[in-house]
Order: sequence, then structure tokens, then C-alpha cells
Amino acid sequence: MPEFRYAKGRIMESLSYITKEMDEFVSDYAFKTWQDYASDTKLQKLIDRTIENILTAFIEVSGVILTEEDISAESYTDVMRKVGGFFGFSEEETETLAKFAIQRNRLAHRYLNFRWQAVKFYAQNGDVLKKLLNSIYEYEKSNINRL
Repeated sequence: MPEFRYAKGRIMESLSYITKEMDEFVSDYAFKTWQDYASDTKLQKLIDRTIENILTAFIEVSGVILTEEDISAESYTDVMRKVGGFFGFSEEETETLAKFAIQRNRLAHRYLNFRWQAVKFYAQNGDVLKKLLNSIYEYEKSNINRL
């Protein structure tokens, strides 16, 4: 089987994108209320899409790391659970990462009854994603230094 290698520099580009999107969420959407969200369909789309993009990028980068480390995963939830384990996250943090994959699916598939719950989950648990972002950055930095 040929060795898999993500395009050089691509993970760092993805981390930059994730950081920009996370900063946008904090500056533009973090303090929006249910009333703000429910009354403005354009705002709903912007918030939903921003979080969906962040989570999709995390899943993609996490899947790449697992592939590079020869760790298989069966689903997005499994990817996030295993990447948390790979980086030594606590069991609670690892389960939170796995739940982010579920929230991503709720937003991507437009499950109307659960979108606001996904937004609140993201807002309340963003610290775990920041920890993952830093872990991936350190992992990638050490890989670049080995080349």
C-alpha cells in the first residue's frame, strides 16, 4: 500500500483557517441569544455554517493525523474520539470531541430541532477544541522539524 502523506503545509493551512473561523465566532456570534438566532434566518445560516466549517476542518485534519499514524477510524465520531486519545486527552474531553462530530452532522444535515443545541454545545465546549488545535499545531510543528 502506498504511503499516505497529506500535501506539505496543508495541515498548517487548515489550522490557520480553523483559527480564523473560531475567532470570527467569538467576535461575531458568541453572545447571540436564542431570540437573536430564532428571529434572523441569515444569522442562523452564518452561525451554523461557521461552526460546521470549524468542525468539518477539525475532523478532516484529525483523520489525516490518524491515517499518518496508521490508526483506523470508522466514523467521524470515532475519528474525534481516537484523536483525543492519541493526544492524551481525558476521557471526558475525548467524549466531548466525539460529541462535536454529532453536532457537526446536525448542522450539516440541517436537523431543525437541534441546530441551536449544536450552537450552544460549541459555545460551551470550545475550550476542548482550542486544546485540540494546540495539540495538532504542536504535532505538526514537530513533524516539520523532523523533515
